[in-house]
Amino acid sequence: MEQLNAKERVILGIDPGTAVMGYGLVLEKGNKIELISLGVVKLGKLDDHMLKLQRIFEKTVALIDNYKPDCLAIEAPFYGKNIQVMLKLGRAQGICMAAALSRNLDITEYSPRKIKQSITGNGSATKEQVAAMLQTLLKFTETPDFLDATDGLAVAVCHSFQKISTKSPKGAAKSKKSYSGWDTFVKDNSERVVKGVAK
Repeated sequence: MEQLNAKERVILGIDPGTAVMGYGLVLEKGNKIELISLGVVKLGKLDDHMLKLQRIFEKTVALIDNYKPDCLAIEAPFYGKNIQVMLKLGRAQGICMAAALSRNLDITEYSPRKIKQSITGNGSATKEQVAAMLQTLLKFTETPDFLDATDGLAVAVCHSFQKISTKSPKGAAKSKKSYSGWDTFVKDNSERVVKGVAK
């Protein structure tokens, strides 16, 4: 309440995965960002893929209910040679998005290259370089167990940087991949949504 000009926003960033899901939360105050939390959800002990998806959904909803973020920033699946891995990553991302949509959160996705470029200035940076830059930016010294945690945090910071760099007022043009509910997601992604019985 002290600074009426500095609007606050909590951003949840997620790096989806079916073995480890990384997440990070930052508090944005005007042009400054502070670390709230970061961590991982380990899914390796679950053999069944559907149980992993259920755990991802439950954990994402729990993070949203606990920290009350204003939006979700999520890493888009990268293109790889293994189709099965890509499919599983896409499902994990979709489950995170469904959890956010169930809580009416705005969602923005970023490519891994865009995130690395935003944090380090180099779209080909290593996970270690991204983690080191985040430690400098957000002034934390503890090293996370997994680099997936700093990957999740990097998505949140990347999202904050987009707003800070454009300084657009609330309600200004958003990323074309930003959704505020099922209706807008379906409208913008009609080709990705299967209607009726598959032919």
